[in-house]
Amino acid sequence: MELSEALRTTGSCRSFTDESVGDDVVAGILDDARFAPSGGNRQPWRVAVVKDPTARRTLADLMTDVWQEYLAQGEEPGRAPFAFGRSVGDGKRVAAPNPLLDRIEDVPVVLAVAADLARIALMDADVGRPPMTGGASVYPFCWSILLAARSRQLGGVLTTFLSRAEPKAAEVLGLPQGHALVASIFLGHPVHLNTKLARQAVSSFATVDRFDGPSLT
Repeated sequence: MELSEALRTTGSCRSFTDESVGDDVVAGILDDARFAPSGGNRQPWRVAVVKDPTARRTLADLMTDVWQEYLAQGEEPGRAPFAFGRSVGDGKRVAAPNPLLDRIEDVPVVLAVAADLARIALMDADVGRPPMTGGASVYPFCWSILLAARSRQLGGVLTTFLSRAEPKAAEVLGLPQGHALVASIFLGHPVHLNTKLARQAVSSFATVDRFDGPSLT
């Protein structure tokens, strides 16, 4: 698969067939993904391949609680729920099906990705807002997992719901001290993989010299 095709056709996939994905395939995906860039080439990631059904169910229940809280927040135009770390904490929930979590026991591959915080530099830690730059050392690795899966005709999706439940999930996963849960990744053979993705045009987000400068295109 050409790189350009992979970049343009790797959409989120949340529905998988019952065809299994072997450990050798998962190891191959991670073997490709490990070449992702990271600050200082410190490679701060850890991956737990979660197979135990009881552990999966516990994690799914934690994520479902966050999912329902997320839905209850609603979504303002142009602003996501919990944007900039906003946490209403009012206990409101909206019960709604989430097939991925409802049937997590049947998902072929469930990965929990953690990051060693001692090996990540937060360049924006002191600028007066929630820091963002630390993700640059771990999310390229997560994205490489999805691209490596795509190259093997698999589909997948990355979620961060579990991060909100990290204190409870940590015990289930044996999260090492000083590590953060940064993502859950689900992989499998897709029931349907959307490869015709709708995205904003370059002219809508790229400008010259300044963010209020003229459009690049």
